[in-house]
Amino acid sequence: MPDVILPVLDEARALPVVLARIPDGYDPIVVDNGSSDGSAAIARRLGARVVSESRRGFGAACFRGLVSARADVVCFMDCDGSLDPAELPTVTRPVECHDADLVLGSRAGHTSAMPRHARVANAALAADIKRRTGLRVSDLGPMRSARRDALLGLDLRDRRFGWPLEMVVRAARAGWRIQEVPVSYGPRVGRSKVTGTVRGSIRAARDMVRVLNADGTP
Repeated sequence: MPDVILPVLDEARALPVVLARIPDGYDPIVVDNGSSDGSAAIARRLGARVVSESRRGFGAACFRGLVSARADVVCFMDCDGSLDPAELPTVTRPVECHDADLVLGSRAGHTSAMPRHARVANAALAADIKRRTGLRVSDLGPMRSARRDALLGLDLRDRRFGWPLEMVVRAARAGWRIQEVPVSYGPRVGRSKVTGTVRGSIRAARDMVRVLNADGTP
């Protein structure tokens, strides 16, 4: 069964809820990215496998989880309580059945839980992905799955907030079969480190622009 990679930075409040809803047979890998609230200890106490990534950055945490994974199929999911882990089989099944190479969980039907500026940015990114690659996506979803070795073969370089975008762009360029499936989305536990602050939003936007510029397509 798949490994579930959960990048974590100070998610002590959300961890018990998220880990309790991981489906049977899925192995949670909590990647602690320098938490100061005891997240790592809580995850261990709840039975999750915990690895540490000292380099700060969403992509750095995701990559550490990827290289630490053992399963053929891996999935990534935010650990802030906004996504329902019970829906992971919907996201992993097309990959496990060889019907898709990358599956993105689309939050398109639940955008009211996103701040307006996050919805606008998401739509702009989706339009830019289509212009550059021809791929139509509705959401740069934080719940996604693919095969571990194939992801390593993409040679993703971003270690910050551009990681999810780089994955989609490189996969599309490589001719991967990319599929979207609907997933639920609700308010996160606590304040978002990205959309919840002006500084976080600016940093994420800057990282995304850097990934798109590195792609080389005008």
